[in-house]
Amino acid sequence: MLRKFLLGAGLILLTALVWYLFLKPEDYLATLKIKANPGTINQTIKLWESTLEDSRIIDQHQLNTFEHQITINDSTFNYKWTIEKIDDSLSLTQAHITNVNHSLKSKLLMLFTDTDFEKRSKKTIFQFHEKIQEHLDNFKVTIIGKEVLSNAFCAYIPLESTQFEKASKMMSNYRLLDRFALNPNVQTDGLPFIEVTKWNIEKDSITYNFCYPIKKTDSLPEHKIIKYKEFKGGNSLKAVYNGNYITSDRAWYSLLNEAEKLGIKTTGTPVEVFFTNPNMGSNELEWVAEIYLPIVDNKD
Repeated sequence: MLRKFLLGAGLILLTALVWYLFLKPEDYLATLKIKANPGTINQTIKLWESTLEDSRIIDQHQLNTFEHQITINDSTFNYKWTIEKIDDSLSLTQAHITNVNHSLKSKLLMLFTDTDFEKRSKKTIFQFHEKIQEHLDNFKVTIIGKEVLSNAFCAYIPLESTQFEKASKMMSNYRLLDRFALNPNVQTDGLPFIEVTKWNIEKDSITYNFCYPIKKTDSLPEHKIIKYKEFKGGNSLKAVYNGNYITSDRAWYSLLNEAEKLGIKTTGTPVEVFFTNPNMGSNELEWVAEIYLPIVDNKD
């Protein structure tokens, strides 16, 4: 009887060892619970990743799953991130870390000692956790609910960029629109805003119009870059964003979550209305933008 028990226990241990060494998908697994939605976590990881030396995104399957690699000396480390929404304000975030060049060696050594790979992985995840907590303290999103977004006639510049580059693209074109608004034949009629016309969530890329609302007249000047259009508003979900406009897309993800929770179909293309001039140099948490996510009319 004892022999059978020992044989069975040995087979279980052998099976576990084979799984650990050859089938386990990662060498080290880090698990975090973060008070943010998956979109915010996705973008924050990528922002943090972009600051690391010799790091690059290698694959993004969807918003909740993507990978990046870090190269240190002659070793390459693969980070596969998975993000699972627990509720409206909490997500389970896991980093599946693999020592690409020495995976088997890392797994073997970790059975007997606290390896440099394990120490480095823990340190890196700790640094990320500090960064995301710091980031979450530097902006605020307040969901308002359903509201009608007004129509407007506007002068605009069509732009394309990544989400992260949105604010810098706006600033680089701000002076052009501002000078244009000084033309005696142009009368401004509201706050500047952007109208996203296409959002590729997987590639973090957007196509959008940077708009200045103006009075529609018959004497508007022609311009090589600036165009005119009628902007159509309508029923929308609204949020108020406080923080640096570089990361105002955090409100986009919050509105998408709100729409999903309420069972509301949206266009998926946000509109941002800016109340604060960043050049004024105030506390970023005092910057205000209204974010709208247009609702699809069921009659269409």
